[in-house]
Amino acid sequence: MSVENSVVAIYQTHTDADRAVKELQRGGVDMKKLSIVGKGYHTDEQVVGYYNTGDRMKYWGKVGAFWGGFWGLLFGSALFMIPGLGPVLVAGPLVAWIVAGLEGAVEVGALGALGAGLFSIGIPKNSIVKYETAIKTDQFVLVAHGTAAEVAKAKDIIETTHPASFTMHAAEPVAA
Repeated sequence: MSVENSVVAIYQTHTDADRAVKELQRGGVDMKKLSIVGKGYHTDEQVVGYYNTGDRMKYWGKVGAFWGGFWGLLFGSALFMIPGLGPVLVAGPLVAWIVAGLEGAVEVGALGALGAGLFSIGIPKNSIVKYETAIKTDQFVLVAHGTAAEVAKAKDIIETTHPASFTMHAAEPVAA
């Protein structure tokens, strides 16, 4: 487990999440330290498909431009079929955290794939439940991680974007 400082924000719509990412980019936040996760569609919208062309994953569907923009900005992209959540789209380093968390699944017990990824960077289990619930209800979860200073900068910008909620998660001090 490599504990990170992070701020996690929940946005009710893809428009709000998109606006937040653009504000973070304008504010100079390192895009390689941002992740976003969401279902990407509502029950009345049909996903046409997903495909990968080299270094970019493409999404065909009603909010394709939204996800396509993130996959061009953020480092890493994936589609996970998560029991209890359904198809979940992820962009950013959270993709690698989910894979790493799943590889250590024995250590995280009952956590799902998303929870395993978040737990692997030090997000507490009670907060993970909140974030998984947000995904289940078609909201979007934005994660910024890094040093305490980088996360504080991201938090200040996130506050101006009026998320439904946000929480800071500080890395525990490392014993000498």
